Amino acid sequence: MGIKLVSFAVVSVLLGYYVYLPLPEALGERWKLMMVDACFRSLEHLAELTEFIGLKHYMEVMMLLTVAEMVGPTSDENVTVVDTTFNGVAVRVFEPTRRKPGLRRAVIYIHGGGWCLGSAKMLPYDALSRKTATELNAVIVSVEYRLAPQHHFPDQFNDVYAVVKYFLQRDILAQYLVDSGRVAVAGDSAGGNLAAAVAQQIREDPKVEVAIKIQVLVYPALQTIDFNTPSYQQNGNMPILPKSLMVRFWSEYFSRDKLLLKDMTDNTHTGREDRGLNSLVNWGILLPEKFRKQYKYSPPGRGNEGISSASVPGIFDPRAAPLLAPDEKLRALPRAFIMTCEFDVLRDDGVMYATRLQGAGVHVTLEHFEDCFHGVLMFITWPTNFAIGQKLLGRYMDWLQENL
Repeated sequence: MGIKLVSFAVVSVLLGYYVYLPLPEALGERWKLMMVDACFRSLEHLAELTEFIGLKHYMEVMMLLTVAEMVGPTSDENVTVVDTTFNGVAVRVFEPTRRKPGLRRAVIYIHGGGWCLGSAKMLPYDALSRKTATELNAVIVSVEYRLAPQHHFPDQFNDVYAVVKYFLQRDILAQYLVDSGRVAVAGDSAGGNLAAAVAQQIREDPKVEVAIKIQVLVYPALQTIDFNTPSYQQNGNMPILPKSLMVRFWSEYFSRDKLLLKDMTDNTHTGREDRGLNSLVNWGILLPEKFRKQYKYSPPGRGNEGISSASVPGIFDPRAAPLLAPDEKLRALPRAFIMTCEFDVLRDDGVMYATRLQGAGVHVTLEHFEDCFHGVLMFITWPTNFAIGQKLLGRYMDWLQENL
């Protein structure tokens, strides 16, 4: 009996040690987040082990998170759900079942997951699309784009671009009873990246007659120049998306080359010829003081020749990193709603993009959540339903209701 009791006590202490993280007081529901993060870290450790011994690629194991939450295209009394293809790209379309007078709004939604994980078929995205379709009387097109490591940039961008271009045809909008003046593009994390990139590029396409009205970017990843911004430094070990995982996502988006991953991790991945881009992401200028905090700006890549954009095609392409677009490309972009979280390595990407868009004359609403962490919009369904996730979701819905 004594041995069992001691064993139980030892296991309990070790489990508590593994689960516990010293999280900031401002974060809501810290113990719940610790438990969720412990599950995430366990899967990450398994992914690292299986990759190390050569059984599976790291992201193939991490994809279990996505597969576990997939649901079918089930219609109900409020929403008709159909899996189909637009321009050869898989999409899940949500249409309000009850017909109301007049034309409907539309949101083209792009899921997150670091260009490697995620799916429009995951329960949280399914729930988000159903809620948006019902409350806004809107058609939701949720894009199922190709993922790394099997597919690299620009495949993800091309898939999303193809869907948006297809849907913006007047006959397609008419088929879905959508008002051509009320179409939004939205996305979270890597999906916010793709939404911003498509919004920049599609307005220059002479074959696209219908304009996107608004863009909604939820804690977006927007730049590949500097992985040492204040938010990367402050939140490098934060749950769900530590710096190591975000840099791995960026690396896998472009290549399986482990040298690229190492250079990105060390923030020495810019070549001399690329350093003219530093001004576009100079957080010493673009970030308000409250976000710069005590950190001092130092140009990335200094003292190292880096990999250069020539050795990894696309790494500094604005289609991959929208914050690297020149000012003239930002002018006349659609109205933007950017949501950022305090405890998120990507916080400063969103804030800097808001600053640059405002400087280019774009109407921007920047909503910063002081008590939120990255990925919180994924935690809106049982058993990982966070109150702060519901708060962010509510603000997302309210802004769309008012502006679309």
